[in-house]
Amino acid sequence: MLYKQGMKDRSVANIAPGRRFHPFTRTGDMNSRLLLLFSSLLLLVISSAPAFASAPWAVIAQGVEYAVFNGQIHVVRLDPSRAKLVLLLASEQDKRPRTTGAWCKDFNLIAAINAGMYGTDYSTNVGYLRNGTHVQNGRWSGRYKSALAFDPLKPGLPQAVIVDLDEPGAKDSLKYYRSVVQNLRLMKKRGVNVWPSSDKRWSEAAVGMDSQGRILFLFCRTPYPMKEFNELVKSLQLGVIRMMHVEGGSEASLSVNAGGFTRDLAGTFDVTTPPGDSDGEQWPIPNVIGIQK
Repeated sequence: MLYKQGMKDRSVANIAPGRRFHPFTRTGDMNSRLLLLFSSLLLLVISSAPAFASAPWAVIAQGVEYAVFNGQIHVVRLDPSRAKLVLLLASEQDKRPRTTGAWCKDFNLIAAINAGMYGTDYSTNVGYLRNGTHVQNGRWSGRYKSALAFDPLKPGLPQAVIVDLDEPGAKDSLKYYRSVVQNLRLMKKRGVNVWPSSDKRWSEAAVGMDSQGRILFLFCRTPYPMKEFNELVKSLQLGVIRMMHVEGGSEASLSVNAGGFTRDLAGTFDVTTPPGDSDGEQWPIPNVIGIQK
């Protein structure tokens, strides 16, 4: 790749996939049987409440959470009504591609992921891409059936949405958003897996939307066939109803830089890569979707 450079692994911390809450323990002299009974009942209530005791999510910023599932799938989940999505493009900045880690550092981002696959000019998104008045690619790809849109231009619209472009009126609705990026579809409405069976496998970076309208950045370094990857995501019960492919192989990237830790993840084309959580070496890329601090 033209822009590949030697980059150091800047991972400085990990988040444990499970955070558990422990009941409050009172020390001191407890002579009252009533107080002992009350304490026992309180412990019973707390220990039987499963709602968030074993949840893997860690809050890293307002409206933004991070989790690692099965030691492989990294997910950044944001509420777009509380956290701001941005589209950052080398063509709109200084023409210089960056790793997602560098995009985070240089533009004060909480997290960044690939915006999509790009063309042979090492700049232009393969699918349609518009960021305000900057139209990087004004041509809609007939093969790409998914689009992410955010920053609505009129009140009453969701702050961010992923649409199926083959649904009536979907493409027309995107004119009411400031930022739009088109990509290959992985899951369509109601979480239907649309990827055909194939032996081809790669590391994956994807962007999804759940049933509550939250946007998810997903990354898996372990190479999977895409149909299998989709089913793996569905098995996590994240409530994903639509999902699009934003990059695969060595250029697939996700960086997180908030909450007192940094994580810079990179994919691989090596199908012999064992399951695990090695961060890899990031490649500079021209376009990212980010979460602004």
